[in-house]
Amino acid sequence: MAATAATDAAKPAHPRLRLRADAVRNRERIVAAAREMLVEHGIEVPLDEIARRAGVGNATLYRHFADRSELIHHVTLSVMSRIAEQAERVRAEEPDAFLALRRFVHAAADERIGALCPLLAQGVERDHPDLTAARERLDRAIEAVMGAARDAGALRSDIAVGDLMVALTQLTRPLPGSGCLNFDQFVHRHLQLFLDGLMTPARSELTGAAATLEDLRRTP
Repeated sequence: MAATAATDAAKPAHPRLRLRADAVRNRERIVAAAREMLVEHGIEVPLDEIARRAGVGNATLYRHFADRSELIHHVTLSVMSRIAEQAERVRAEEPDAFLALRRFVHAAADERIGALCPLLAQGVERDHPDLTAARERLDRAIEAVMGAARDAGALRSDIAVGDLMVALTQLTRPLPGSGCLNFDQFVHRHLQLFLDGLMTPARSELTGAAATLEDLRRTP
């Protein structure tokens, strides 16, 4: 009787909940592996290679994601969510408004959005409700960081979220070809130069109008 009780105590109290947690972890590992391999190998990277990088079988990958498009959709959501979380975190943690902006820009650069954006744009349904909600959260989070820096008199007033994201994407985009294999080592250095250019007083007058995220979505 005692042995039976001990055996029962060693079993998971909620085996279905444990299975669900394992499934969530597998899903997160697949998305993380896909993000890495999209940067390294492009949008046509074989799904079985992604499964191998994630440490799961092909069947597990397809149990979570029916096809490449669905996986890319969730990678896009993951990237947008992670960047929004970075903005929300620095806003909450950093009392210096412009230092919060600096922290956000460097953290967002580490998400490799310069490499991912052109890849993800090829395989997503841009008006999907999940992506719309993620985009709105991202816009609010970044605007809160920029707005605080602007209100503190540290950020020039003639730029908007879209301007920041364009520069961040361009400055973190790998150079074509293989001649700059160590390009990443320069990214944060150049981001610092860019951020210095955002401080007040402005050294020059910008042409055109400030860009929003909505402006970036418009097609000619």
